[in-house]
Amino acid sequence: MEAFFIDFLQAAAAGLMVGGTYGLMCVGLGIIFGVMRVVNFAHGDFMMLGMYVAFYLVGMLGLGKVFGPSAAPIIAALAAGPVVFLFGILLHRYLIARVTGAKVASADAEGHYTQIILTLGVSLILQNGGLILFGSLPISIQTPLSRESWELGPVFVNQARTVSFVIAVVLALVLYFFLARSRLGKALRAAADNPVAASYVGVDVDRAHRLAFGLGVGITAIGGGLIASTQTFQPYIGFDFVIVMFAGVVLGGLGSILGAFWGGLTIGMVQQMSTLILPHQLQNTAIFVVFLLIIFFWPRGMFGRTWERT
Repeated sequence: MEAFFIDFLQAAAAGLMVGGTYGLMCVGLGIIFGVMRVVNFAHGDFMMLGMYVAFYLVGMLGLGKVFGPSAAPIIAALAAGPVVFLFGILLHRYLIARVTGAKVASADAEGHYTQIILTLGVSLILQNGGLILFGSLPISIQTPLSRESWELGPVFVNQARTVSFVIAVVLALVLYFFLARSRLGKALRAAADNPVAASYVGVDVDRAHRLAFGLGVGITAIGGGLIASTQTFQPYIGFDFVIVMFAGVVLGGLGSILGAFWGGLTIGMVQQMSTLILPHQLQNTAIFVVFLLIIFFWPRGMFGRTWERT
C-alpha cells in the first residue's frame, strides 16, 4: 500500500510537470480559436517547428557554447517563439487571411470548410517539408537537466520538466494579463466578440487576427522547444500532440485562456496517472474517457461561458 501511494505521488508530480507544458500549447490553440474562430489542424506542426528551431539554435548557432548546456536549451526554446511568431504572421498575411475575417463571414458555414481544408494542407506541407529539410531520424536537445532530478521527500521531479513547468505557468499568466489589461489585448477581445462592431470603433480586425495567429503559434513553439529537451522528436510528432491540444482546449472551455491551460494540465495529469493501472499504449484512451466524462457533466468545459470568450 505504501509503495502504491509513493507511485501515486510520483505519477501526480510527473503529470503536473508535463501538464504545464501541455497547458501552454493549449493556450496557443485557444487564442487562435478564441479570436479567429478557426480550428487550426496545423497547430501541432508549429509545435514541431519550435522543436527544430530550438534544436538548431543550440547546435548550429552555438548557443550551447555561449550559455552552457543547461541554460542554452531554455533560451533556445524561448527564442523559438519569436521565430515561429514571424513565420505565423507571414503565413496569415498571405494565406490564412484569405479564408478568415469579416470578408468570409457571409460565406457558407462562415468559411469553416475552406479553413479546415487549408489548415490540413498547411499541416501536410509542414510535415513533409520538415521531412525533406530535417530528415526522419528522431533527435532531441541534450541537456544535463533532463538527466537529473530533485528529491522532494519520496518524490523525484525531473529538473528539465520542472523548469519547463515554471516557464509555462509564467508565460500563461503574462498572456492572460496581456489580453485582459492591455489596450492591444482588449482590441483582440473585441475582435473576438464581434468583429463587425469592433471595426466600427476603430479596431483593425484583420490585424487583430494576424496578431492572434502569430501569438498562438509562437507560444506553442515555445512549448515545443521546452518539450524537445525531454523527449525525442521527428517531423510527424505534431500529429501526436494536436489531438491532446484540441482535447485540452475543449475541456477547459472554448475561448477561455486560463481554461485552456487547466485543460492541458488535466490532460497531463490523466496521461501520467493512467500508467498506474493501464499500459503505456492506453494513455490516450484514458485521456478521452476522462474527456467524455467531463463533457457529459460540463458541456461547455470546465471554464466555458456562454458569452465570455477570453
